[in-house]
This record gives sequence, C-alpha cells and structure tokens, in this order.
Amino acid sequence: MGSTATRGVLVTGSSRGVGAATARAFAARGDRVVVHYRSAEAPARELLESLAGNGHALVRADLSRPDEVRRLADEAADALGRIDVLVNNAALFLDPAAAPEGGSRRGDHRITDVDYDAWVRAWQTTLATNLMGPANLTWCVARHMIATPPAAGMPRGRIVNVGSRGAYRGEPDVPAYGASKAGLHAFGQSMAIALAPEGISVVSLAPGFIATDMAATLLDGPGGAAIRAQSPFDRVATPEEVARALVTLAAPDAEWVSGSVIDFNGASYLR
Repeated sequence: MGSTATRGVLVTGSSRGVGAATARAFAARGDRVVVHYRSAEAPARELLESLAGNGHALVRADLSRPDEVRRLADEAADALGRIDVLVNNAALFLDPAAAPEGGSRRGDHRITDVDYDAWVRAWQTTLATNLMGPANLTWCVARHMIATPPAAGMPRGRIVNVGSRGAYRGEPDVPAYGASKAGLHAFGQSMAIALAPEGISVVSLAPGFIATDMAATLLDGPGGAAIRAQSPFDRVATPEEVARALVTLAAPDAEWVSGSVIDFNGASYLR
C-alpha cells in the first residue's frame, strides 16, 4: 500500500510480542527502525541484529519518566535522521495470571479485592506508562516531524496507537488498563484533529487477545479453549497479523483513516 520509500520508524515496546513483529514488518518493507525497550535488553538486541536491511538502532527508555521519553525521541531522531512513523505499542498489563494483550505481570487490582494503597499504585503505574507515556512521546515526536521537511513524495508523519478491546468491554480485574486504553483512543482522536494541518495522521488499533509469549501459559492452560472461543474463528490473533495491520495503517496513502479507532478482535467483541 503506497510508496516503498524508506522511512524512519520508532516502535515502542519492541523487544518482544507485537512490538517485535511490528519492527520486523517495517524493516521487511525497507524502513529503518528504532527498537525501543525498557528492561529487556537481550531480546531487544537479538531483534535488532535480526532485522532486514540496515540503518536500525536500539534505544532504552522508561516511558513512565518524562525526561526519558524526551531522550528517546531525540535519540531516535538522531539515529534515523527523521521520524516518519511512531507506533505507540508499549504497555503494562497488571495481571498476575497473564498479560493477554501485552505488558507486565504486577498484580491485579479488582476494586473489591485490594486495599487503597494497592489501588492507587496500580492506577498510577498503569496510567504513567499506558497513557502519559504515549502522550508525552507523541508531543516530542510530533515536534520532530513538524520541524523536519517531509521526504519527496512522502507525507510528514504517521502515528499509530495500539489500544485494546478492553477499552470497551470492561476489565474488572485490571480497570486501570481498560481506562488507560480508552484514554489512549480518545487521545488519538484529539491528536488526529490537532495534527492534520501539519500533515500528520493519527489512528488507533484496538486488538483483542493476542498469542504472545506472555500469554502462552493462559492459552495452554485449562482456560485456553474458552479464550479462543470468544471469537467465532475459534482462535486468537497472532503478533504478525497485528503487525501487518499496524504497518497498513501507517502507510503513506492511509491518511484518510486518521481519527479512527479500528476494532481488530476477530468478532470476539462487537460494539
């Protein structure tokens, strides 16, 4: 879809799962990719070395820290020469059993089961990474995009947010996660309006359950069949097909999708 010209792409949370598959998909297209990680340096370096083409780079940053977010944007822009695409993928999923749509295992926070301090910590931690992180990084990257003349025949920028069906169906065990993704969807729509005059489109993808390594225990366990049965296709998404959707939404000629929140859950949740 669109031009095959090389672009500079920053994919957050790209050491594993959907982020890693997305980095591979952009690199296979011929783009130059910054692989971002927070703590999983070994798989991030392994991914970097496996990417097709050249001009890729590795940057570590904690998205919950505004100073590190700014540094991530600056280092990515320096490494790539320009940032044409930002994929806001990194997220925390605070559930001890599994992280079905990506994230970390830190403990659930069902309102009837946790004390107030645990409740507050869960919300602060989740929103800092899942909502404030993408918001701050979008500010920083958008400034780079606006300050850099677009390549010949190319749009100035594409921003794709990885949301979740959890924003709509409810997440009683991890309400901060669902709320953070709902906020990310709303943020993306606001940015679609704000950045359109600059030639930057913003769109969000809302996946359902994804077969990542972190979800393997749950999928292979006694509840796996019920999870797959949520979709009439009787399966869950693969990281690769989510990555293909993200690359399509970031295509140079995909401007008119800007402002959309696109369900991507195999008819497992309809609204």
